[in-house]
Order: sequence, then structure tokens, then C-alpha cells
Amino acid sequence: MSQKNSVRAEDEFSRYMRVFPQADGWLGRSEEERDGLAYRHTLCEILQQPDTWLKTASQVLACANRLGALLDGCEQVVLTGSGSSEYAGECVRVPLQKALRMPVQTIGSGALLTNGTALLPETTALMVSFARSGDSPESVAALQVAQRLNANVRHLIITCNKQGRLSTSFRKGDDLEAIVLDPRTNDRSLVMTSSFTNMALAALGLSYLKAPQQFVRHAEQLSETGTNILRTAFERFPEFLQERFERAFYLASPSLFGAARESALKMTEMTAGRVITVCETYLGLRHGPMSAVHPDSLVACFLSADPLVRAYELDVVRELNQKQLGMKKLFIGSDIPSDIARPGDLTIDVAGFDDDDFTSILYVVAGQVLALLRCLQEGLRPDAPSKDGVISRVVGEFRIYGMEETAAVL
Repeated sequence: MSQKNSVRAEDEFSRYMRVFPQADGWLGRSEEERDGLAYRHTLCEILQQPDTWLKTASQVLACANRLGALLDGCEQVVLTGSGSSEYAGECVRVPLQKALRMPVQTIGSGALLTNGTALLPETTALMVSFARSGDSPESVAALQVAQRLNANVRHLIITCNKQGRLSTSFRKGDDLEAIVLDPRTNDRSLVMTSSFTNMALAALGLSYLKAPQQFVRHAEQLSETGTNILRTAFERFPEFLQERFERAFYLASPSLFGAARESALKMTEMTAGRVITVCETYLGLRHGPMSAVHPDSLVACFLSADPLVRAYELDVVRELNQKQLGMKKLFIGSDIPSDIARPGDLTIDVAGFDDDDFTSILYVVAGQVLALLRCLQEGLRPDAPSKDGVISRVVGEFRIYGMEETAAVL
């Protein structure tokens, strides 16, 4: 990093430490100590999210007319990406389907490469491609496959890197649009944090193309609530983590399942797999996986705002309590009943949203902080937790089969 960029990054870091004194109180160290522990980028990227959400909302507002024209006449939406980028699509799938009143499905980029013919819709569809860097091998290849297999598929690219191959390899026009987010969201850390939540928020904007100002108001509310969650998490998680867990179960119903998958992935990545993670639906847990909830297990319960869904979720939680399974639970949701938390459990209230459309983003933020602090407990470096380089910020190159016209290897 150049000296100028280093000073700018340090100024940004110091600013967020002032905004979030809870984080500074627990993590505040000298610049030399921070560099040695290698958490500066990850922490700053987590803390900057409420700010960046406002910028993302304004970007969606600025291109609402173009996005509306792209979506006009479509009969289906496909959300695609790899890893966290795929889970960003999963976070918004249910809200988009509810608002757009058309089928919306999430298909991983890898699945499009291997089974594109069988998976791609034959009707006029919008394919939304998520990618932080846009430089992973399957990002460009999956879009090329879709273009080759169905000329009726239109494309929206949501990425954080204007220099990435996904941004530079395709000509924008009537059937392709790109939203390149604030450069700050192109996370420098290995794990995706602000890139994830901002890409998900940008895609949610498709639900509000006819009411863009309402979308901006929701983003402002999201920013305010996200700030409160960050303060609460950094204040209360350190004590919560004093008794260390070795397994983490993330429970969520379908509308929040993408958030649970992403939170589980953050814990896996940031602890280099030392914490075993499982992601399940509440009712799915009862069909076998409950047997793995051992005394060393954290159970993170992502609670839906829907009363019918919540009734099933609480019944499963009460069953876990009755069977005395797990070490402790983390509850995230609104209006959490006081009777479900046992001694040692922690509740975080997410107030202000009466449905699950935006709360996936907030739940992920709590999951990010939990993974960050558990990473530091393991003595790992959050900016680069994979000590042996098993995983990297951008997935390494691999051969793309069936794409001879593009030289087979991207």
C-alpha cells in the first residue's frame, strides 16, 4: 500500500473507532499491534457498512429507470454468484419474488458452468451476477454460458471492482447493465463483509424501482439499526465468548436462510475451519442434525418476523431447551420472548422492521462480528486467517470446460 493510501486507511480506521467506541475499547491498540494482529482491514470493513449502505441506495436510485427497462417484460429472475456472492442472492430471493410477483431462483455460478443447459430458464429472464472482485474464474464464464445458451436472458452485474473482468469484459447495452459499488466495498480482507451486505442491498433495490425514495428511507433505517447492532455486538460478544464454543449451528427459516449460510461461512473462513459450522432450517434440525448439538455448541437462532414462521421456530428452540442441548444460544430478532433464553444465552433485538426483507443484512452483520472475535480467540489474523494459503481473497484459476471459443482458461 502506498504511503498516501496507508494514511487514508488509517484515518478511516480512526474515524470508525470514534464512531464505535465499543470496538475501540476491546480492540483498540497501537498501529503496530494492529498490523501484527492483521485485523485493521476486516474491522474497518465491518464498521463502515452503515455508511456504505446509504451510498449504495443512492446509486440504485440514480439508475432506477435503466434497471426498470432491463426488468420490463421479464418472466423470471436468476440470482448467481459463488460462495458469499451466491448467498447474497439467497438473502434477497424471497423478498424479490414477493415484490416482483415472478419466480426468483438462486443458481450458483459453478452450477451454471456444469449444468447450465438444464438450469437456465427458457423464458425472458433477468440474471443478476454478484461478485466482489469480478475476477474469480467462474464469474465471467457463467455469464458467457448464459449468453450463449439463451439470448433472451438479460443481465445485471453487481460488483465492487470496476477493474474486474466481470466489469470490463462485457459491453453495456439494452440487455446488460452494471452497478459498480463504492470502492470501499471492494474489501481488502480475505473474507467478504461490506461487499456482501452492499451487493445484497443493491439487489433489493429491484423491489423498489417504482418507489425509489421508499427504498432510500429503508436504507436509512437499515443504517441506523446496523449501527446499533454493531455497538451492541462489540459491547456484549466479548463476555459471551469467554466460554469458548467449538461448534456453531446457524438456524433460520427460508426467508433468512441466506443470512445463516453466510454467517456460518464467515465463522468457517475466519477460524480456518477450527470451529465446525452447520447451517439448517429449524424444522430441518429435527431430522437428524439435532443429534450433533453437543455441549460445546453455540446455536445461533435467526428469528423471523412472520408470526406463523416464528411459532415453529420457538417450538424448536423450546425443544432444544427441554433436551438441554448445546452450550449457549444467540438470539437475533425483534420482540424476542423472555422465556426462551436460558442463563448464558444472549439476545440482540432488531427493532424497526416488520418483515424479513432487510433483516437478513442485519443478521449477517452480527455474524461477522461473532466470527471476527472468535478468529482472534484462535490467535489467527482476521485479514488473512488461512495461514497456509488454502483459500485466498480471489479463487485461483481453473480450467473452464466447453468454452473453447474463449481459450478454455480464463
